[in-house]
Amino acid sequence: LPKGVILTHSNLIADISGGIALFRNYYCADFNNTDIHISYLPLAHVFERMLSSAFMWLGARIGFYQGDTLKLLDDVAVLKPTFFASVPRLFNRIYDKVMAGVQQKGGLAQFLFNWGYNSKKSSLKYGHFSHFLWDRLVFSKIRARLGGRVRAMITGAAPLGADVLDFLRICFACEVYEGYGQTETCAGSTITVRGDWTTGHVGIPFPNNEIKLVDVPEMSYTSADKPYPRGEICFRGANCFKGYYKEPEKTAETIDADGWVHSGDIGMWDELGRLKIVDRKKNIFKLAQGEYIAPEKIEIILTKSEYISQIFVHGDSTEASLVSIIVPDEDSVMNWAKGQNLEGNFAKICSLPATNKFLLSQISKFGKSGSDELKGFELPKAIYVEAEPFSIANDLMTASFKIKRFELKKRYIDQIKNMYEQLRTAN
Repeated sequence: LPKGVILTHSNLIADISGGIALFRNYYCADFNNTDIHISYLPLAHVFERMLSSAFMWLGARIGFYQGDTLKLLDDVAVLKPTFFASVPRLFNRIYDKVMAGVQQKGGLAQFLFNWGYNSKKSSLKYGHFSHFLWDRLVFSKIRARLGGRVRAMITGAAPLGADVLDFLRICFACEVYEGYGQTETCAGSTITVRGDWTTGHVGIPFPNNEIKLVDVPEMSYTSADKPYPRGEICFRGANCFKGYYKEPEKTAETIDADGWVHSGDIGMWDELGRLKIVDRKKNIFKLAQGEYIAPEKIEIILTKSEYISQIFVHGDSTEASLVSIIVPDEDSVMNWAKGQNLEGNFAKICSLPATNKFLLSQISKFGKSGSDELKGFELPKAIYVEAEPFSIANDLMTASFKIKRFELKKRYIDQIKNMYEQLRTAN
């Protein structure tokens, strides 16, 4: 069951004040009363609550979407926001669609895109994300997908890949910030800073909270690690929650005697004092051979594939391999099916053995390429292809678009058992 996080008005005010102090001192985008924010996350969601409160404090404008996330980009095109906040799942889908479109066009269009993209990417390290020629010639149509006026973005809730961060800065020619925090800390606890457009970290602490790393010896993370100290990320400050509603035992597990909130995430301080998320203490499990698995990391990497819209990676301590439930990207899979002379609607195509075989090969191929290469034991060895997306409506996703692992396992327990049975038979 979801835990009820008790947040007070003073918690909220502390975190909003910390964020406003950052941009008033030019650490991040200089928002003002001319800015426009589109609100589509639930208003009770702490990330949206903080953003909406901050924009009201500024006297800025907020536009509310029509209630259907599938029509969100239509709403964005009408509102033309100057600020766009989202979660990695949506940014990954934008990245996939644009890259697939470029590859499909080919020829001169692909050549110009790659030339402009690589040219702008080489300038990011110098703090430049706009270009007088490429932004007009190549990237203007991509900018138009978000209304054409976005000058700053922020992402949070889960890690966003370095290649996607670079893509957003290059294609939308705007400042992109990555924040880190939890509901228990009123969302924002760290943020990347203006002028530092490098990737792979979540920036510096908000001025309203302290952060420290605590040794996790069972996972070999300690303050003595070289070249940089590592450990569980812990928060303390006026923004930190008071406890879980009517759950004293879970409260005691999370808030220690000195008032530090234990996040369950493993972090590292780099040479510039920026925080990096390197692992997860929670939501990890061992396979039969003793290897630790962090399923969220695998899911983030694999959903960058143009053929995968959603994925749930599952493993068991009594089994040697991972299995997964996959919701394919409908456009990409239907185009592939057409090329294979396969007929039927999306649900029919998803049920075909040929589709299962193709997607499994794509996972293996994608997971072994690029900068986020997965180890052999991190690649699912069997998959079940599902046509119905995970959503809030079918209770398989949270309001912040995170998958519900327990509910997914319960729904697909028969398919999971069948996949493991097939793997044992094949071996």
